[in-house]
Amino acid sequence: MALNSALPDFIFDPTLGWKDYALLDSGDGKTLERFGPYTLIRPEAQAIWPKSGPTDAWKEAHALRVEESKEYGGRWQFLRPMEKSWEMDYKGLRFQAQLASSRHLGVFPEQAPHWDFITQRVKQSGQKTFKVLNLFGYTGMASLAALKAGAEVVHVDSSKHAISWAAYNLKLNGLSDRPIRWISEDALKFVEREARRGNTYQGIILDPPKFGRGANGQVWDFFKKMPDLVRACRQVLAKDADFVVLTAYAIAASATVTWEAMNDMVGSRGIKTMGELVTQDQAGGRLLSHALFTRWQAS
Repeated sequence: MALNSALPDFIFDPTLGWKDYALLDSGDGKTLERFGPYTLIRPEAQAIWPKSGPTDAWKEAHALRVEESKEYGGRWQFLRPMEKSWEMDYKGLRFQAQLASSRHLGVFPEQAPHWDFITQRVKQSGQKTFKVLNLFGYTGMASLAALKAGAEVVHVDSSKHAISWAAYNLKLNGLSDRPIRWISEDALKFVEREARRGNTYQGIILDPPKFGRGANGQVWDFFKKMPDLVRACRQVLAKDADFVVLTAYAIAASATVTWEAMNDMVGSRGIKTMGELVTQDQAGGRLLSHALFTRWQAS
């Protein structure tokens, strides 16, 4: 279902480009989603409206996520036979989805417009060497998009498990011979060191969590650490930089936070877009917001 034309153009609905994913229905604090061949029920506090679709669709789900606390803990309850991992595709980008300890499956479908944007910017840049820094890179979808489009990528994530998953996705796409570096380290420390080395990037992708702990126990707090990270990123942004993508999940703020962070990074030059990443359920057309973002492009 297409978005209502009266909605602001800075709200994206990635389901328009997906074949392997769909938000089927939402409501009563839950979502019913299709990930490849499986339908899953996940908790979603923002879905405060009643469900729109038929009850039978919810009864046919393969698994249900049961949360045991507000922030952490939980388990998957299997309702029908299914594999714990499987492959999915977005416009030729292949990746592995799986059910694990987290409610997340290795992909954030609402970020698909960012992957399209990154692909377009790299391909249209005309630059012989296009270096992309992906911070908090998770399972590597943005890295793969940049790499496939022709960029050189540095992928940073403090989780070695996430980097292993991203490396597996790299092989799925037949891109193992492309120039990518895997860095398992605190993002801020790495960028500060890159600045001291004089290394710069034409594209920077930031997807920081609200709160987290690194492999060595480093504490990440969005509001405390983000100003330092913005300053560090400003130092590694090349003079011929082409884009920056900044996304923020689950924070008590508006998109103006990412907007002002971007202003501090790039100043008044170029073009900025601010808004939310959303999905729209097929049953009732409800919009579900997932994240805030600001994107910058040189022209």
